[in-house]
Amino acid sequence: MITVGTPALAAALRALPDTPRVVASGNHSVPWELVRVLDEHVERYVLNTLNGPPGLPERDGVVAETSFVGAGQRRHPGLRYVPSRLSLVPVLFRRSLPVDAVFLHCSPPRDGVVSLGIEVNVLPAAVEACRERGGLVVAQVNDRMPFTHGDALVPVEHIDLALEASSPLPTPPAAAPLGEDARAIGERVAAMVPDGATLQMGIGAVPDAVLAALTGHRGLRLWTEMFSDGVLALDAAGALDDDHPLTTSFLFGTQDLYDWLDGNRRVHLLRTERTNDPALIARQRSMTSINTALEVDLFGQANASRIDARIHSGFGGQTDFIVGALHSQGGQAIMALRSWHPKADVSTIVPMVDEPVTSFQASAIVTEQGVAPLFGHSEKEQARHLIERTAHPRVRDELWEEAEHLGLA
Repeated sequence: MITVGTPALAAALRALPDTPRVVASGNHSVPWELVRVLDEHVERYVLNTLNGPPGLPERDGVVAETSFVGAGQRRHPGLRYVPSRLSLVPVLFRRSLPVDAVFLHCSPPRDGVVSLGIEVNVLPAAVEACRERGGLVVAQVNDRMPFTHGDALVPVEHIDLALEASSPLPTPPAAAPLGEDARAIGERVAAMVPDGATLQMGIGAVPDAVLAALTGHRGLRLWTEMFSDGVLALDAAGALDDDHPLTTSFLFGTQDLYDWLDGNRRVHLLRTERTNDPALIARQRSMTSINTALEVDLFGQANASRIDARIHSGFGGQTDFIVGALHSQGGQAIMALRSWHPKADVSTIVPMVDEPVTSFQASAIVTEQGVAPLFGHSEKEQARHLIERTAHPRVRDELWEEAEHLGLA
């Protein structure tokens, strides 16, 4: 790893093949200084980033490529969405999406390695694919990046160039107080989680409400795609299994979370092929997958990816974790969402989704109205549970009419 300034980095980037594919840390760990230099000195390129945030370059010649669309990519004029389960994105780098360069955002080196900090995800696979092709691996070295362990560690000899750029990491805005609907959903889901279960959940009002309702549990484990500050509350409450590592692939939270992460060997950041491998997920004790959706239909199909045919996100890890959890002994895959979408002013329980299906066959659907068990029930029983227990009262009569039309009544 050779530390360089902007001119030397710019020269190396200009030497890349025409329209190079550059894989960069995404989510909340984008190496913005590297992206800036790329955009200023390379006319045409493909920037492959998972869950890209606002601020990505938008101009002619820039392709925003991803398998999970973030807020900064949904209306990007150069969006190229490549559908894939998150666990299979590394396979794409070896087959259809060859990698010419990788941009990492990492800590300063310790004992011959740097740490990828809050984002591991698909980056180790990208580095391997890039190095096999003789590509360029560049690191933005940030003294504000926490030093995490597991697959986050990258030998310095695997990195060609480094640019030092100290900057604070993104943090979420102050969380609004949990609404009654979210609190009710959190309590219902928590009541379904046994002591000693292994959890997977994301970020947002519903996951936050679930975590808040789990502080009285004991022996909980974590095998998840990501986590945030809610885990700190579980840890402080003594709800976690102290003898078991907290396994994740990326993180996002407050500075308190980042300070807690720095050097914390209880936290294992693993590459996506491992965290999202359904076979490894299935081995976890009482694996409980908690996901959400934009809408669920009377067949138990969930749309979590598209709004009005426009891609909103992607498969992500939902399909990986639902399959893994269902194969875990004592496992369950829970889909939690509000019964009514406040912004669109529509029911989230619908007769049949008219968008491409993201996932199906959850163990149960949970709204603030109640819990609809699905797995192991006939399709007519599933429809009845969804209408009577989870749908908003104002649409139940309409759903019964549609159920009869669909042969589900």
